[in-house]
Amino acid sequence: MLTHTLGFSRMGKNRELKRALEAYWKGDLDAAALAAEAQKLRVEHWGLQRQAGVDLPAVGDFSLYDHMLDMTALLGCVPERYGAVGDEVGLDAYFLMARGGKANGAGVPPMEMSKWFDTNYHYIVPEFSPGQTFSVKSGKIFAEIKEAQEAGLRLKAVLPGPFTYLYAGKPTVEGFDRFDLLDDLAEAYASILKRLAAQCDWIQMDEPVLALDLPEAYRNGRFAQIYKKLVEAAGPAKIMLATYFGSIAHNLKEIAETPAAGLHIDLARAPEQLDAVLSALPAHVVLSLGVVDGRNIWRVDADKALERIEKAANARGLDNLMLAPSCSLLHTPVDLETETGLSADVKSWMAFGAQKCRELRMLADAACGEDVSAWLAENRAAWESRRRSPALRRKDVRDRAAAIAPAMMERPKPYAERQKAQQERFGLPLLPTTTIGSFPQTGEIRTARRDFKNGDMDEAAYKNAMQQVIRDVVDRQETLGLDVLVHGEPERNDMVEYFGEQMDGFCFTRNGWVQSYGSRCVKPPVIYGDVSRPRPMTVEWSRYAQSLTQKPMKGMLTGPVTILCWSFVRDDQPRSETCRQIALAVRDEVADLEQAGLGMIQVDEPALREGAPLRKGDWSDYFRWAVDCFRLSANGAAAETQMHTHMCYSEFNEIVEWIAAMDADVISIEASRSRMELLDAFQRFAYPNEIGPGVYDIHSPRVPSVEEMLDLLRRAAKVIPKERLWVNPDCGLKTRGWEEATQSLKNMVQATELMRRESGA
Repeated sequence: MLTHTLGFSRMGKNRELKRALEAYWKGDLDAAALAAEAQKLRVEHWGLQRQAGVDLPAVGDFSLYDHMLDMTALLGCVPERYGAVGDEVGLDAYFLMARGGKANGAGVPPMEMSKWFDTNYHYIVPEFSPGQTFSVKSGKIFAEIKEAQEAGLRLKAVLPGPFTYLYAGKPTVEGFDRFDLLDDLAEAYASILKRLAAQCDWIQMDEPVLALDLPEAYRNGRFAQIYKKLVEAAGPAKIMLATYFGSIAHNLKEIAETPAAGLHIDLARAPEQLDAVLSALPAHVVLSLGVVDGRNIWRVDADKALERIEKAANARGLDNLMLAPSCSLLHTPVDLETETGLSADVKSWMAFGAQKCRELRMLADAACGEDVSAWLAENRAAWESRRRSPALRRKDVRDRAAAIAPAMMERPKPYAERQKAQQERFGLPLLPTTTIGSFPQTGEIRTARRDFKNGDMDEAAYKNAMQQVIRDVVDRQETLGLDVLVHGEPERNDMVEYFGEQMDGFCFTRNGWVQSYGSRCVKPPVIYGDVSRPRPMTVEWSRYAQSLTQKPMKGMLTGPVTILCWSFVRDDQPRSETCRQIALAVRDEVADLEQAGLGMIQVDEPALREGAPLRKGDWSDYFRWAVDCFRLSANGAAAETQMHTHMCYSEFNEIVEWIAAMDADVISIEASRSRMELLDAFQRFAYPNEIGPGVYDIHSPRVPSVEEMLDLLRRAAKVIPKERLWVNPDCGLKTRGWEEATQSLKNMVQATELMRRESGA
């Protein structure tokens, strides 16, 4: 029984790729040195997997930015604004698509970015136009396969499948049906597979779209028809359909008709699908069981996993099974062995990427009758320790959650009355300008935080250092002429980790980094027990910032759904229960900020859409408790306190009713990359409250012009009445430098002033 991985981390144990990329972008590293660092990491990661006992490591999963962008380059699907690319999409064009910059002497924005299904990983959205052509324009995957072969690897090539690639893209012309491109796209895939077949035995085609409700264009035999063509093109190489993130039971008819040699299913997220798959799958198809959770850091429950393997083996035989993580290990940190600060108990409950690979080997050996009794005993002891640990459950937390009443989720007055009270309190001009929260995190800020954490700086010196930064940030905003200010969040390492560090029920890793997008990495907290807030978390910094200005200062908080989704969450109780506990902690912080005199409080929920189930039929239950948790956290505020929320890089068009149900006074959303496309939904629904669609893409290093922002404001004003329209960037400015951030905000304020004049204000 072979073991394999669907993908692995790209960043490295110590974020080596992040540092190499950022050095390259700054001009401190040339292309050859970047390529050498990337090759070194690939070889190291293949070695980790082989050492752990993986038979078929994935090749083609490594990326300098994003695997979907790699596929765009491979297919030559490069938008015209990035210039002609010739026979090969080089690094300049590749990073232009990802980050924006200059092409042919003119500034060009990056391609749109969105969440990869229900994860916190961001992918670059493919663009499709009428007359779109596809042809092989990148040799990356072929070179990496050769590299792996030279390293002595038995391997499996990995590509995003054509149905998922097309589904995850967007048309650039209104009314154009991108699914009309399916046949042409399949031809391009066929040519790629012919080349891959000469290099490897297995080719994995990632089709997580199969966990969704398929569009009509993919039904009625269309899926099987296209894959028949691809299987023929692959010749002797075997095609494995890789599905993950949910059950595919509802699409088994389409899947069973394909001639693919293998099928991978996610038994961590959807163990209930196994019976249906065993009944429907043709006997000759190899079934890959995703029995190890590729999205969380808890070790596998070996007894449960072996039960599932045994059931599959009884139905199909061991020779017709493979074992794998549920999905790519891109979503987990690299190696638990680097963690020295965790308690022995909590560490024994965990497994990172390398350990998950080892779990696969042990499970395969156990299923095949090998003696792994020592490992099984260790696994059972760790699970028993976790189940019995008194650290997991607290009576006071559970009693408080049980006492939640509907009235706790309601504002004291409806929005129309609140708006009047807030306008009287703040007296804001038409089109108020603000930012989302964070300002550039300089090397000096990070050094001060590190020194304080390590005990090399005392509390008084650290407090003074942070106050100096806050004073500088406030002064800069006053100079720019922003209407509503923020303190800049210099004390925060991360918008989730910072809060987790101050709440009970969390623990933290030192090297548990995972990729969010490009070189951006996050280190998710681990929620292992009941959550509560022992003391105020942000009040001192916000109170100090407000003392420096007569303008409104927003208190900045991360919402309960986002803290839940962007953490590694305990899996021994429903996620909704954990979320309610977090919501009560945030509610206490809102009350303390209000008591301290903060008249505006922002509770960010960028993960609200991300946390939704993949199938729309399951949305209602999720959004009901998720919105209730936001309301529980934010809606205890007085009518004259203006409550904001922020969302970014997700598709919100289909959930605008639920966004409205949150009843935030002001919502700010990402909108600049899509050129305000998101606002169409707010127009159709007639969104009742105030909204700030982003006019400045902070994920790109380019500085947008006044004219560009003014154009976006005009577009927004056609949808949202100016009296309810705010002006802000897409997201926080933490990752940007001061020079570009200052010029961009200066342009934003100038564009707003021009818009006010046009409006007669």
